[in-house]
Amino acid sequence: MTSCFLCPRKCGVDRNNNLGFCKSKNTIKLARASLHFGEEPVISSQNGSGTVFFSGCNLSCVYCQNSKISHKGFGKEVTSKELREIFISLIKKGADNINLVTPTHFIPFIKEALTPKLETTVIYNCGGYESVEALKSLEGLIDVYMPDMKYSIDALALKYSNVKDYKKHNLLAIEEMYRQVGDVVISKNGLIKKGVIVRHLILPGNILNSKGVISDFKKLSLNRKMLFSLMAQYTPILENLNDFPELCRPITLREYNSIVNYLYKSEIKDGFIQEFNDAVGEKYIPDFDLSGI
Repeated sequence: MTSCFLCPRKCGVDRNNNLGFCKSKNTIKLARASLHFGEEPVISSQNGSGTVFFSGCNLSCVYCQNSKISHKGFGKEVTSKELREIFISLIKKGADNINLVTPTHFIPFIKEALTPKLETTVIYNCGGYESVEALKSLEGLIDVYMPDMKYSIDALALKYSNVKDYKKHNLLAIEEMYRQVGDVVISKNGLIKKGVIVRHLILPGNILNSKGVISDFKKLSLNRKMLFSLMAQYTPILENLNDFPELCRPITLREYNSIVNYLYKSEIKDGFIQEFNDAVGEKYIPDFDLSGI
């Protein structure tokens, strides 16, 4: 890969010699590969999800819980061949699927690692700011797409993630994801085999944004069987939030109830709601220690 146009930012940077917005070189960088049990029930059952965390990110979310790898770039460089070996190792350990976390800026290398197609469910777990063209190049290799739907208000996307056109590209990307994998299919043992799961993390002080996301998803999922996952696990990483005092606290029960009630009234019936009392804290932040790499 020379000039990089993998995400909607279209930096055009030569990653052999320079770093683009994602702060990534022309090679894969991983921070952790392990069995993970903290995902939605249809993803991680008793066996766990074979979760592979990629370093770097094409967004710059000030509240990112994984800032050690997304902002600071912690990780170890591996080849596409080594990445496939990591996938196989996780499958041998009993992983129910292979879960690619923040993979967008490494798509060409991931394609190599996924070819020939793995004999297990492959999940593309991303921030939702994706290029339709890049997604099309993955067709046939990904079984489940799990994008975030972070914002319904572009001013917030610019403020918190340094991106001007998140909503437009997010909606187009999810439509392409659905085109590739179709309606959700759940196996007899309760695991997702194909389909789209859209995640939304509630941010403190941003009720209107969350309600807008729910409304956008309702329109997008009309006559399409997709799952919606409402997440309440926001944990402030204070060292990154000096300029954002409104984000320096967890969400309140009042905020949570307001958004959950709006979700129920929207009649979106397929998906998950994270419990309020179980959500706050650092237990959802992995220990990025190069395990499994």
